[in-house]
Amino acid sequence: MADWSNWSGSVRAAPAQFEQPKTVAELQALVRGAAKVRVVGAGHSFTPLCETDGLLLNLSELEGELVIAPDRKTVTAPAGWSLKRLTKALWDEGLSLANQGDVNPQSLAGALGTGTHGTGRDLGSLSTMVRGFSSVMADGALVETSRTQDPDLFEAQRLSLGLFGVAVAATIDVLPAYKLEERVEKKPMAWVYENFDDLAQRHRHAEFFVFPYADDAIVKTLHPIEAEDTPRGKPSNEEDTFRFCCDMTKAFPFLAGPIQRFVTGASGDVHKVGPAYRIFPSTRNIRFEEMEYELPRAAGLPALREAITWIRKTRRPVAFPFEFRWAAGDDIWISPFNKGPGASISMHQYAKMPWRDLFSQAEPIFRAHGGRPHWGKRHFLSRGEVDILYPQAERFREVRRRTDPTGKFLNTHLADLFS
Repeated sequence: MADWSNWSGSVRAAPAQFEQPKTVAELQALVRGAAKVRVVGAGHSFTPLCETDGLLLNLSELEGELVIAPDRKTVTAPAGWSLKRLTKALWDEGLSLANQGDVNPQSLAGALGTGTHGTGRDLGSLSTMVRGFSSVMADGALVETSRTQDPDLFEAQRLSLGLFGVAVAATIDVLPAYKLEERVEKKPMAWVYENFDDLAQRHRHAEFFVFPYADDAIVKTLHPIEAEDTPRGKPSNEEDTFRFCCDMTKAFPFLAGPIQRFVTGASGDVHKVGPAYRIFPSTRNIRFEEMEYELPRAAGLPALREAITWIRKTRRPVAFPFEFRWAAGDDIWISPFNKGPGASISMHQYAKMPWRDLFSQAEPIFRAHGGRPHWGKRHFLSRGEVDILYPQAERFREVRRRTDPTGKFLNTHLADLFS
């Protein structure tokens, strides 16, 4: 096939074979006969998780349907379905996910396998919602796992990085369908530093976006509500304006400050109500690169303040804002939230601008505050650092060696960390 690239364009691969199997039997034969296998969904990981010169699989056309448990508390869903397809199908059945991130093209398997999360003081990543998997293993066998069926394999699969077979279906927790009220408003950054903790306590979901050279932030809250949907408005031209501003920043980096203050100042308030599956995701068409660190909750705002101060002091050209949110802790072996409640800082850069040095020099700030990276976002960890940050890393590797002794699901990036 032609070369493959991820969404941002920064990861490229030349797989020897690309397949979209339609049946589980076809998938089993493909996996059994391949020397190296990786699976790709929407390509929204910024790290080279899907990079391979072997077999690259996409499961969007694989057979499967949504199966709802009798108690309606869990569903079993095709792992290759996009979150967009899954959440619409759930809504049609009177169900919703407890939480989502702010985009929805990712496959269910990809979101689970990287620990994708949304925002919310008491809400964990999508990986915390899993109750079982059906997976094609390295030898082509179809295996069921759960807390009672090969529990070690199940624990590793909860955040797997695609190292423990090809997930065909996942059983996940769901809730009765609900609506959300979204409010977006501009606040002085000094107010945000002072009041974010209270804001996050009062709302089910609270986050903010702040450009490093702006003095105001864009604050967003979501809260369950029983109300009529607000009418869908006409498409906004804000994205075109922002793209122009990014291109101007690329061409004239010294204008980053005035441009960011203009973008923030031009931002208007938003209020809308609708089905949760429609309110959670936002449109993200302007390509960017991203590094995200999860920190102990109390360290979040101090780390963000230090990163912004560093950018201003060194006059780094940055076109995109930081995103700041909270997420709940968990007990998943290599989850960056497994030490307790976390604060998440996402650092972005326009895809047309240099990002590697920016991220590598900012990373020590987040590490010094106890941070650990999101596995699907840019990071520069070594194997030794993984072992320091994750006491269960070797247990994770032991399960990988048992279930995939030849390293079929490894690629160069993952072998450096988990071989």
